Parts: sequence; C-alpha cells; structure tokens
Amino acid sequence: MAGVLSKRTFLLSLLAVSSVRAEPLLPPAAAPRAVGLAEAIAYAKAHQPAIRTAMARIAARKSAADVPRAAWLPRFGVTAQLFGATANQTTASYVTVDVPDLPRIGGTRAVSKGTFRPYASTLAGIGANQEVFDFGRIAAEAAAADALVDVERERAASTALDVTFDVEEAYFAVFASKSIVQASEDAYERARVHRDLAKAGVTAGLRPPIELTRAESELTKLDIGRMRARGNLATAETVLAAVVGAPDSALDVASSPPNPAEMPSLADAIERASARDPRLRAALSELHAEEARTRAIGASLRPDLSATGTFSGRAGGATPSSGPGADGSGFIPNVPNWDVGLVLTWPLFDGVVNARESASRAEEQVRREEMDLVRQEDVAVVREAYVAVDVAREALPGLRRAVDAAKANYDQADARFRAGLGTSVELADAEALRTDADIQLALGQFELARARAAFGRSIAEGP
Repeated sequence: MAGVLSKRTFLLSLLAVSSVRAEPLLPPAAAPRAVGLAEAIAYAKAHQPAIRTAMARIAARKSAADVPRAAWLPRFGVTAQLFGATANQTTASYVTVDVPDLPRIGGTRAVSKGTFRPYASTLAGIGANQEVFDFGRIAAEAAAADALVDVERERAASTALDVTFDVEEAYFAVFASKSIVQASEDAYERARVHRDLAKAGVTAGLRPPIELTRAESELTKLDIGRMRARGNLATAETVLAAVVGAPDSALDVASSPPNPAEMPSLADAIERASARDPRLRAALSELHAEEARTRAIGASLRPDLSATGTFSGRAGGATPSSGPGADGSGFIPNVPNWDVGLVLTWPLFDGVVNARESASRAEEQVRREEMDLVRQEDVAVVREAYVAVDVAREALPGLRRAVDAAKANYDQADARFRAGLGTSVELADAEALRTDADIQLALGQFELARARAAFGRSIAEGP
C-alpha cells in the first residue's frame, strides 16, 4: 500500500513548500469531491484493496478449514479394468485401500509352482466408503485449520488499523496543504501590493529603481511558491483518494478538521495495547495454530475405522479350481459380487510423522519467543507515540507565538515601507519570516494530528 512507503517523510516533503525543487504541478480541472474523515475511513474499510485482500484471505482459510471435515462425507468410486496376467494364487483374500474397495476373491486352482502363461481378466465395480470413527484425528486436523482462520482474522484487523491510519494521515495532509496554499496566496497578494507601491514611488521619483526591481523579484518568487503549493495540494488530494481506494482521481476534505480525541494515561495505553493490538493477538493465534498443528500431526497415528461396500462384476480366463470357466474367456465381467464390511487401520509407528511432530514443537517455541518480541515492540511503539503527541502538542503554542511575532514584525516593516523609511529588502525579510511562520504552524498542526493518529494505531483505538 502507498502508506507503507515512509509516508511521513513523503508527506512532510510534500508540505514543505520552501524546500520543493520540482516543477510546479497543475491542479485538477474540476474541484475534487469533499469527504469527511469518518466517511473516508468507512469507505476505505469497504473498498480499499488491502482490506478486500485481507477478507479474501479469511475466506480462503475458512474454505481450507472445511477440508479435514470433509473426511466425514462418504466417498464413491467406479473402476473398470482389463488386463492380461498370470493366475498363480492361493486362497488368500484382501481389500484394496482406495475407493472402491475390491476384495480379492480366489477362483483359480491353488498351485505350489507357478506358470508364466497369461490369461485375460476384466473387472467393473462401484463402491462407497464411509468414516465410522476416527479417534479424534479429524477433529484435531479441523482445529488446526480453524486456528489459521483466527490468525488471518487478526491480520485483517491489523490491516484495517493500518488503512485507518493511512487515511487519517493523508486526510490531515490535505488540511495542511490547504493552509500552506492560503499562506502562499496571502503572501503573494501582500507582495503584489508592495510591488505596486514601489512602482508608484519609482514613477513619482520618491524611490530608487532598485526598490521596484527588488519588489518584482520577490513577487515572482512568491508566485512560484504559490504554484508549487497548489501543485502539492493537488498531489495530497490524489494521495488521499489512493489510500481511501476511491475511484476519484482526487479527494478534498471537509471544511474543518476534526478535533483529536482525548489521550489516556500512558499506563492505560500500554494495557489497552496489550489487550487489543491485533499484531500481538495475531502472534498469540499463530502460537495456538502451531500447537494445534502439533496435535494434528500426532493424531495422524491414531486408529481409523471405516465402513466399506462394493458391487462388482468380474471374470477371468484362467482355469478355475472347480466348475466351468468364465464366458468370453475373461473378457466380459459377468460374474457379480457384493460386499460390506468394516476396515480398521492403525499406523503403529511412522518415523517421519514423529519427526514432523518434533519439528512442530520446536516451532511452538519460536512462536512463544515471537510473542515476547511483539509485546516488547508494542510497549516501545506506544511510548514513542505517546511522547510524539506530547512534543507536537507542546510545540503548537510556540508556533502560534511565532506567527504573532512575525505578523507584528511584518506590520512594522510595512508601516516603515509605506512611510518611506524602510526598504524593499527589509520588507522582503519580514514577509519571508511571516510566510515561514504560517507554514510552520500548518506543519505543526499536521504533526500533532498525525502523531495522535499514530498513537491511536499503536493502541488499536477505534470500534
């Protein structure tokens, strides 16, 4: 997703008009549609490709969890066989292991020494197999599959939180871009008035020509900054549309930004993160899934009892032990048979299964260690986000005082310039100071909103 690629650096560079060196971008021809923050988040949760992908993964895991339970369904199969082979046998009988189950029926003479003479043989049959009792094997496999569904659910919840944060970050970036555009427009208008005053003064012979050329240069510089600010606003609106997953090429924001929610205490925040953060819950679910997988591997060595039933027709061209031979010399399966029975199988020892079970237990320990790591990282992230909000909040009063001081300085420079006591250089310095203070205030407000959104993400805040 677009928000994952160091979005903070990208958006800050997008908003910092004074540091942009790219060519100015043109705003879209039509005004983009305006949306509220709640509307944008709700739309993203329903339409963002990352969310839809997470939901598809959950659905896929659910389908996979139905696979072991399907072992309780009966199995039906049909077979038809024609081959030539020798017919040296004894009276032993057996049952095949695949559907249909076909008991071997001795029909030729029992011999002590075989012969290599081939005979024709045909068979056609239909049969069914039904699980009767699995000794908990299927339940263990189903539990392991269900645990993987829980893992995907927690991952989807984490994705939803990431998308929510991305939308909030992009949403507040548009507000900051708008504030910067307004500051740039105001600075341009003030510079245009001063250019006109300088031109009138030069024409009247009250000011030297250098005052006019200096004012023209300042006006041109501010015009370029204004165009870049508009381009950055258009880009921010494009980013917002992308993270929301809207079909629009760009999205605008509502008229006023929402107020940040109240902050809980740091202790409460850490406790809430431990209880609600889907990353930690996903790690716990992965541990449970690995434990269930270990049990399912061990359960594969349990006995299995199934019922079998088959109807078949067969014929063989070999000489029977008594009575006449089969019609058609074994090429027509016209001798009917049926059977029903119970089959018990029990794999008493399988070294591969035992090794797989041991490997799965080792993976359980890996999952436990990962849980401790995620828990530690969660605490660190919450603390960092909490401090970031405090720093951004404490900086705002200073930024507002800087704006007030810059405006007062500008007013003094403006008055001196109008009275003929100040120069265009002094006025340009005051203008740059005021414009930069306005932009820094917009960036400070963005930083606070973004830090608060990041804190909400760290404690899994929201419904």
